[in-house]
This record gives sequence, C-alpha cells and structure tokens, in this order.
Amino acid sequence: MTTTAPPEQRISFPVTGMTCAACQARVQRALRAEPGVSDATVNLVTNSAAVVYDSATVTPQRLIDAVRATGYDASLPKVEGDAIHEDDRAAAEHARTLTTKAIVSVIAGVVAMALTMMAMGSTAVNLGLLGLTALIIGWAGRDIYRSAWKTMRHRSADMNVLVTLGTAAAFTYSTVATVAPSLFSRNGIAPEVYYEAVIFIIGLVLAGRAIEARARGRTTAALRRLATLLPSSARVEQSGAWRDIPLAQVKPGDVILVRPGERLPVDGKIVDGASEVDESMLTGEPLPVAKTTGDSVVGGTVNATGSFRYVATSVGSNSVLARIAKLMRDAQLSRAPVQKLADRVSAVFVPTVLAIATVTFVVWLAIAGVAALPHAIVAAVSVLIIACPCAMGLAVPTAVMVATGRGAELGLLIKGGEILQRAGDIDTVVFDKTGTITEGRPRVSRVVPQPGVSERELLELAAALENHSEHPLAGAIVKAAGERGIGAKRVEQFRSLTGSGVTGLVDGMSIAVGNAALTRELGLDLSTPDAVPVGESELFVVADRKLLGKIVVADIVRESSRSAIDRLRELGIQTVLVTGDRRAPAESAASMVGIRTIVAEVLPEEKVDVVKGLQRDGHVVAMVGDGVNDAPALAQADVGISMPKGTDIAVEASDVALLRSDLNAVPIAISLSRRTMRTMKQNLFWAFVYNVIGIPIAAGVLYPVVGTLLNPVIASAAMALSSVSVVMNSLRLRNARLV
Repeated sequence: MTTTAPPEQRISFPVTGMTCAACQARVQRALRAEPGVSDATVNLVTNSAAVVYDSATVTPQRLIDAVRATGYDASLPKVEGDAIHEDDRAAAEHARTLTTKAIVSVIAGVVAMALTMMAMGSTAVNLGLLGLTALIIGWAGRDIYRSAWKTMRHRSADMNVLVTLGTAAAFTYSTVATVAPSLFSRNGIAPEVYYEAVIFIIGLVLAGRAIEARARGRTTAALRRLATLLPSSARVEQSGAWRDIPLAQVKPGDVILVRPGERLPVDGKIVDGASEVDESMLTGEPLPVAKTTGDSVVGGTVNATGSFRYVATSVGSNSVLARIAKLMRDAQLSRAPVQKLADRVSAVFVPTVLAIATVTFVVWLAIAGVAALPHAIVAAVSVLIIACPCAMGLAVPTAVMVATGRGAELGLLIKGGEILQRAGDIDTVVFDKTGTITEGRPRVSRVVPQPGVSERELLELAAALENHSEHPLAGAIVKAAGERGIGAKRVEQFRSLTGSGVTGLVDGMSIAVGNAALTRELGLDLSTPDAVPVGESELFVVADRKLLGKIVVADIVRESSRSAIDRLRELGIQTVLVTGDRRAPAESAASMVGIRTIVAEVLPEEKVDVVKGLQRDGHVVAMVGDGVNDAPALAQADVGISMPKGTDIAVEASDVALLRSDLNAVPIAISLSRRTMRTMKQNLFWAFVYNVIGIPIAAGVLYPVVGTLLNPVIASAAMALSSVSVVMNSLRLRNARLV
C-alpha cells in the first residue's frame, strides 16, 4: 500500500542577497503570489524564508525559482545540523570579507581626503583619486552595485539602489570635473570633486553591514549552541565488538555504550547499567538525574558517573534535540503582527526616498540657479545615503530572534513572533492541577516506622511486594527504595487484593502492604488513625499480623508553584485552578499555592468552557496544562502553555512548551514577552524617527540657519549607525532582568 504526504507542508530555505526591508518585502510578495502558497515569511536577520504550501500545487524548486526571479538567490534546505554549521561558517566568512573591505575602503578614504586637502584643484592628483575611487568601487563596492543592478532590472529598488545612485552621481560629477573642468568654469561653477565621499560612503556602508552581521550572529547563539551538543561519533556494538562510527550512520535499534564523562550521541532507552546523567542542557536542572535499566535518555546530555548500554530509539531529525532546534528555527523565522506596520512603510519607502532626492535636486537648482549645482548634488546624494530601510527591516525580527533564543535558554520554547506578542497581553492564567500545580506522580512523603523498626527495613519489605504491583502508589514506594539504595528482596506467593493492597512471603514472613481496609481484614485495630491531609494516601506495612509502620504517599505540590503564583500576582495577573479532581483536594492544593479561584470536578471539554467564559468577559487567557487531557483547553486559550512529560514535549496543542517542570517559567514567559514588545516598539520608533528627522536635514532644510549642508560621509555613517543601533538594542534582551 502506498501513502502520500499531506498536501499542506512547511519548508524553510536560505535566501541570499537581501540587504534591507525592501528586499525582504519583495521576496515575500513573490512567494505569496505563487499558486498553492498559503503563507510565506521572509526573515532579513537569518536570510531565510519559511513557506507553508500545498505540495499538490507547488514544488519546493518552484519556490526557489520564484525567489530567483526577484533578483535574489535561494537554495533547497540542507539537513538541520549540517545547515546550522554551514550557515555559521558562511556567515562568519561573509562578516570577515565585509570587515576587510570596510577597513581598506576607510583607509583609502582617509588617503583621498588628505590628498584632496593638500592639492586642491591639481589635475594629476584628481586623476590619481579617480583611479583609486574606481578601484574601490570595482572591488569593495562590487556586490552593492551588482545587487542594485539586479534589483533595478526587476523594476524594483532597495538600499543598494539608494547607495548606488548616490555614489554613482557623486563619482560621475567628480569624473567630469576632473577630465573636463572647463564645462563647469564656463558656467561659474567651481570644478569640485567628491572622490573621498564616494570611498567613505562605500567603506562606512560596508562597516555597518560587517558590525550588523557580527551582531546578528549573536542573535542565533542559542540555536548554534544546540548544534554543538551532539558528539560526532557513537560507540556502537557491531558483530560482538564495539566500533566508533559517524553519528549519521547510527540507526534505531543500535546498542550504544556510554562511559563516564561522555556526551550521549542519540536518544534511547537503557538496557544495561546505571548512572547519573546531566540533563541541564535540556531541562535546566542543575543536579544529575539517576538513570537505570528501562529509563529513557536524550542525545546531547552528559553521562556523569557510571557506564551503561542503551538502545537507540530516535535519531536524526526525530530526536528531541533536533525537534527543539526545528522549533527554535521556525520560531525565529516567524513574524510578530507589529511587523506589518514596518512592512507597509517599507513597501513605499525606497520609491519615496528617490522622489524626495529628485525634488531636492530640482528645488536647489530652481532656487539658486545652476551655480548651486554642487549643493544640489550634495543634498540629493545625502538624502539617498542617509535613508535607511535596513533599520525598519531589522526592528522586529532581531527582537524576535533574541527573545526566542533567551526563552530557550530559560527552558521555554516559544512558537514564534505572534505568540511572543500575544503573551504580553495575558491578564489571566488558568492552571490544571495534576501534573501542573502538583507533580502528577505519587511520591513517598513520609516513612513512619513503629518503635524498634527502621525506615530502611520498612521500605525494604514494602518495596519487595510493591515491585510486583502495577499500582501508581506501588511505583512511588519502589522508586523511594531505589533512591535510598535499597535492593529488591525475593517474594513468594504474591497476591494482589483489589481495592486494599498486596500480600506475599518475604524472608519467610507473611508481609502485607495496603490501606486501612486491609489491616482490618488482618484483624489489626486502627481505631484512632492519624488524620490524613487531603491528597495523601497511607499504606500500612504488616509482618505476621504485626504492624511495622506506615508509608505516606502523596501527589505533592511542585516547589515552584507558590513562587510562580506570587510572581504572576506581581505582574497583575489573576490565576484560576481548573481540575477534574474532587473539590477537597483541589481546594487544598490551591490554598497551598495561593490560588483563590477554583473550578473542580470538570471534564476536559468543560475546561474549554471555563476558558471561553473568561474570554467572553474580556480576558486574555493563558492555559497551563500537561498537554494530554488539557489539549482542548490549551488550543482554546489565547496562549497555551504545556508542561513537559519526561522528554516528550507536548507542543502540538500549545503555543509555548516548557522544557522543565518549573512553573516560574510561566511568569518569565509573560515578562519576556512584555520586554520584547517594548524593544520592538523602541526599534520601530527610532527607525521611523531617524528617517523623519534625517532626510529633511540631508535635503538642506537647516542650510538657511547654519549655512552648511550635511556631508554625504556623515550621512553614510549615520545610516550605518541606525541599523547597528537597532540590532544592539535587541541584543539587550539577552541580559534583561525578567519578572
């Protein structure tokens, strides 16, 4: 039987040649215009595109061709890990090339300025400067001019076009003044040259891009760190011998040996041995986790103490680490709704700047006549150079990338810019109880032996029997015994008594472990039992009809629950507990963590009604649950936040996935969202204000007051600084104090 891929698919691929928001917008429009494409997002920071498309209508190669038709280049995606490393190498090489060209150009500009000042009007010097400028244009500025030509061929315009027109105008004017100065002298115009301005403009534009490229690299630091967590090879058992093979050759079912201090190459399940594993890279928990036969392990974690063998279960793109990397990359490619404002402005920005530059040139000539030609050229060139669509294109995506990376470092996988923006508006958080406010798995909270009996002896006898039981409370006792290093004793004549407990022979003694009903069946009098707090269960241990003590098991409240609720309250957010559990344990758990509003004894579909009711009342609601029976409510909420289940991240129904069972991540997520939105608005504000103020100054509105025009070199420095400042402002999120 053959199967077909689902028609709706998502693909991410690199796009090269983009330098500003106009480039980004052009590629995005082209992709969205393709038949079968339901959504397309182009990211200037990562130089990549993410497309949701109907595979029955359009192919990935058709999408690549659509990008190339706009004048930019694209290629099909590579394997995730290889792509990250290769992108890093390419980005680093690109930044080095830009830096070299920028340094040489700036030095050449200094030389050109010195020669111009020392030998003003010298034909020989001017000819030398003409050659130097042509060399810088052809070498350092080649990519700028080539990109501009491609863009103009497709009847469009971007930042490269502005720089090209400005420098070409200044270079052409200077060339004519050098080879035919009489043309200017006859009209009373001094044959001035602007070679140093052309060189400086190219140098400063490249310097800005180099700084920007290096700063952009820091925005993807979290994603790059994930790519370095896996070793390059694995020690696999083949034909009875251990062989080191490349990681790419490991297959599900392979048996792998891991020794102390080594990093696990793939996900799997332990089949022999025991150890402690440092999972901090995944969960953020500082202490190693005890692992033994049957436990799952995750590739990229570090084996701390013992040695063990495990069978590979998930490799390559199916591994936990690869899924996290994919989620992060998808999130960083996504767009926040606030980006739409920048997109609308960017769509008309470059044509508007060209029009303003033309009007500036004409107005100068109209007011001051042909004698003002040098002023007209300087003003028009300054307008073209100072305008910066780059800053607007970087304002939102850089903030999204830094914030999603910071979130991952804090144990949060945020699905994208839209979620990041929406989370900041949350005013109500609804919590599930079991597995969310509480740990969701019973644990031994107290061991209470009778006089003359030790805790170890009590646990040892109980664990011997419970090791044969499937009851959740039995698992808690067995786990507690294992944590104390207590081995399992042999059991004979094991019996499970439904509703009361278990019995069997251990070391020749008749042992029973169960509830009060079982003790009564055995003839023991517990007429004055201790009061048991709501949510706890007592298991009594009896040997030869003599009470040895009791073990109290409870689904205990998470240590982080109380502090998380307090932090949410500080943020002005109300909290609600919604559970299918009985009213009494729900109220007990709520009172312990400080939640005042409780809805108990509801079915999963009724949780959806609770969320809908809050939304109807005008609240922006986040739902925090375990991602299984809470899936409908998670999907209904404005922001669904899922708790981790071991290493399986419940992300399908949620917008934010927690990598560790720490509820403090919830207020951190909201705080991060609010800080990110502030950063986005700051970036957009300064990008807009910069152009609103800078372009009129470049056009010469202050000339009647100060008597001078803005030098094109200063304009190019200001343009480069505006883009760099937006990226640097976004990078502040990496160290921002949250909550």
